[in-house]
Amino acid sequence: MRIPAWTEDELVLAGARVVKNGWRELRTGDPEVQELSELIRSLPIHPTEALALPEFRSPDSVSRKTSDFATNHPAYSRKGTRCGEPTRLMIKAFIDREAEMLEAAQAIEDGIGSGQLQVIPPQPDEIDDFGSTAIEGRLLVRQALARERDPKLRKLKIKQARQNGRPLRCEVCDFDFARTYGALGEGYIEVHHVTPLHISGLRNTRLDDLACLCANCHRMCHKNRRGESWRTPDALRALIADTASRSPHAASAADS
Repeated sequence: MRIPAWTEDELVLAGARVVKNGWRELRTGDPEVQELSELIRSLPIHPTEALALPEFRSPDSVSRKTSDFATNHPAYSRKGTRCGEPTRLMIKAFIDREAEMLEAAQAIEDGIGSGQLQVIPPQPDEIDDFGSTAIEGRLLVRQALARERDPKLRKLKIKQARQNGRPLRCEVCDFDFARTYGALGEGYIEVHHVTPLHISGLRNTRLDDLACLCANCHRMCHKNRRGESWRTPDALRALIADTASRSPHAASAADS
C-alpha cells in the first residue's frame, strides 16, 4: 500500500502550526512535530493499513510538509520544495484568511480531543464534484452534514418554519416543494447549518443555527471553489441577485 496523499484536514493542521511558527518550518525533533504526527495519525480518515506503514505521517514526513508550507510562501526568497496543488491552495487560504483557517484547525483539534469527530460516519456529499473537500476539511463538513441530517433537529426546524401558517419555502430562492410537486412535496425541505462549525464551535445546535433550503441552494451553500469554501444563505442570496443583474435578459429589460 502506498502512503495516502495528504488530505485537507491534515493540511489545515500542518499549515496552522507553520503559521504559528512565523511561517518557518518545524524540525523533526521539535515537540510540535511529534505532537502533530500523533494527532494526524489519530484522524478517522485513513484505512487502518496506512497506520502500519513506517513513514505514514511520521515526524520526518510531517517536518517535510511544514517545509513545503514555509518554502512555498511568496515571501520565501530561495527555491521552494516541490509540493502539490492542494498544499499551494492551502498556503493561499492561510495567507488570505489566516484567522478563519486557524479557527478551522482548532475546531478539528477540539473535535478529535473530544472524540466527536471519530464517531461520525462518512456522509453523502461530503466530497464535491471535483473530489476535493471544502477548505475546512472533510471532518468538519462531515460533522455539519451529520447535524443537518439529525431527524429531530430537522423536524423541529420545519415546525418552526411553518409557524403562523407560513408556507415551507427555501429561505434563499423561495422554492416551494409542495407548490411544484403537490402532495409528493408536501412538508419537504432540506436543513442547512448556517455558520461553519469551525466558527460556531462545538456547542449544541440551536434552531436559529439552521436554515430551510431547497436541494439546489443547499448544494451551492456547501460547494467550494478556489479561495472560497462555505457560504451562508445570505451570501448565496446576494450571489443570485448579482448574477441576475448581470444577465443579458436583465440588461435588455433595463434598456427597454
